[in-house]
Amino acid sequence: MIRYWTKRFSNDILTENIELEDELKEIQKEIKSHINKKFAGSLAIRMVDSGSCNACEAECNALSNPYYDLERFGIYFVASPRHADVMLLSGLMTFNMQPHVLDAYEQLPNPKWVISMGDCPLMKAPFEKTYAITAPAKQHLPIAHHINGCPPTPLEIIKGILEFLRKFASNS
Repeated sequence: MIRYWTKRFSNDILTENIELEDELKEIQKEIKSHINKKFAGSLAIRMVDSGSCNACEAECNALSNPYYDLERFGIYFVASPRHADVMLLSGLMTFNMQPHVLDAYEQLPNPKWVISMGDCPLMKAPFEKTYAITAPAKQHLPIAHHINGCPPTPLEIIKGILEFLRKFASNS
């Protein structure tokens, strides 16, 4: 036991990643700049699961932990699509969820954008098209941006949101 604590105290903090912290600070500056210019200081996101395995949702939950802390970028997850600027879509578009996803999209105030994430909305998932699957999502919704990965890591999601904001800034 003494060897464990001696080793533990002789090594510095192992959970910090200085390179990632520096990268997140640079990303934070750029995201805040885009959000301040185009969204009046905050970007509200409504997360919609259209039939996934919940891996993408778990990664989105990690965005709220103190390590990533998405709210310091000015990005917030909201409970109602009526309060959202962007819909973040994950999962296959299933037959049962399709009307609910479309209803959530219709409730978004104009202008409205959809960001899809993960491989499922593109039908890259290990599922074949059956009567229960109405994917890909782009057949039903205008996808403004896609974040690749199965599931995408929290850092990839943050970078994907930044890419969307860059694309949005260049189009307007």
